[in-house]
Amino acid sequence: MDMRTVTSERPRHLKDNSTSIGFDTETSRDEFRIADAQQQVQSLTGLAWSHSNEASNDFRSDFFTKPTLPMLEAIVTTSLGDGDMDEDTTTNSFQGYVAGLVGHEAALLVVSGTMGNQVALRSALGTPPHSILADHRGHIIILEAGGASSLCGALIKMVVPSNGHHLTLDDIKKHSTITETIYDCPTRVICLENTLWGTVMPLSDIRAISQWAHAQEPPIHMHLDGARLWEAVAAGACTLREIGECFDSIQLCFTKGLGAPIGSIITGNPVFIKRAKWGRKLLGGSTRASGVIAAPARVAIDDVFFGGKLNAAQDKAKRASALWQRLGGKLLIPTETNMIWLDLEASGLTPEEFYPVATKFHLKVGEPILGRLVFHYQITDETFTRLCDFFSHVLKDRGSQAICNIVH
Repeated sequence: MDMRTVTSERPRHLKDNSTSIGFDTETSRDEFRIADAQQQVQSLTGLAWSHSNEASNDFRSDFFTKPTLPMLEAIVTTSLGDGDMDEDTTTNSFQGYVAGLVGHEAALLVVSGTMGNQVALRSALGTPPHSILADHRGHIIILEAGGASSLCGALIKMVVPSNGHHLTLDDIKKHSTITETIYDCPTRVICLENTLWGTVMPLSDIRAISQWAHAQEPPIHMHLDGARLWEAVAAGACTLREIGECFDSIQLCFTKGLGAPIGSIITGNPVFIKRAKWGRKLLGGSTRASGVIAAPARVAIDDVFFGGKLNAAQDKAKRASALWQRLGGKLLIPTETNMIWLDLEASGLTPEEFYPVATKFHLKVGEPILGRLVFHYQITDETFTRLCDFFSHVLKDRGSQAICNIVH
C-alpha cells in the first residue's frame, strides 16, 4: 500500500477531527505525496535495474551486461498481447522495425540466439539429405549443442579458412557440394557469422559468396549468425542494410553487447518467417505477453547501438590490446572489435599464473571461453585501469609510462 492509498483510505472520523483541531488537510496530503515520491526514488535506487555494478568488471562475455531502468520502464508500459497469435502491438511494431533496419520484409522474435539460429536453419532446410557449410569456429557448430544435426538431420561441413581469418569464395567453392547424385549430401545452407570471435568478415567477401550461392540451381540459402553484427557495423565495416542484401535470413541478438534482458530475432521474407513460426513453436519459443521481450530490446537498440556505446567499448578493447602487446604479451588473433584473444602460452604465462591473479584485481575473466576478454559498454573506466595494472603485473613490467600512454 503506497502513501496515496493511505491518504485516500484515511477513516472519515480522522478527516473530520483534523479540521476541528486545526490540522491542515491539504498540507498533510502534500506531505504524504512528498513521502511517497521519496519512497519511490529510494525503491528505484535499490533495484538491480538501477546499476550495472555486477557487470562493470565482467570480461567473460558481453551477455553479462545488465538491463537498465529505461528497459524496465519499457516493460512496465508495454502492451501485453499474445505473441503467438500476433496480437501484441509492441511486438508486431518491433518486428517490423528490425526487419526494416536490415532491409528484409518480415521478422520473428525468439527468446535466444541459439533458438534463432536453429529455427532459421530448420526453416531453410527441407528433407534430407542436406548439409550446412560453416566456419569451423562458428557458434552453430561449437556452442549450440549440435542442434542442426539433431533437429534437422543435417551434415555439418566445418571449413578452416585458408587465410586463417575468414571464409572466402574459394573456400566455399572448394567445400560445397553442388552435385546431386545418390552419393551426395548437397549443400543447402551456407551459414556465415559476423563478427566471428570478434573479427570482421569483409563485406566484399560476403557479397562474393552470396552472389555465387544464389546463382546455383537450386539456390543455396544464405544464413547469417549476426548475434554480434552490431559490433561489425559499429566498427564501420558495413551497414545493416548492406548485410541484409546478402542474406536470406539473419539472426540478431539483443543481449550480447546491447544489454537487453532476453531475446533475439530472425529476419527474412514472409514465406520464410511463416515457416519459422512452426520451428519456434516446436522448440517451445512461443510467448504470451511478448511485449515484455520486445519493449526492452527496442530500448537496447536505440540507446546502446544507435547511442554509440559499442564504439566506446571497442575503443577500450583496442587500447587494452595495444598495452598487452606493448608489455610483451602475444595475441591469438588481432583485436578488431570488442574481443581480445590472449595467447597465454606464447606470452610465457600459464593459466594458474593468470586467472587467479585476475581475481585479486577484482576482474572477472575465464569461463565460458578461456583466453578471451570481451568488452561491453558497462565496463567502467576504473575497471579498465585495474585491467591495465593487472596486465602489467602478470607480464612483470611495472613501468607506469606504458600504462599511462594507453590509458590516457
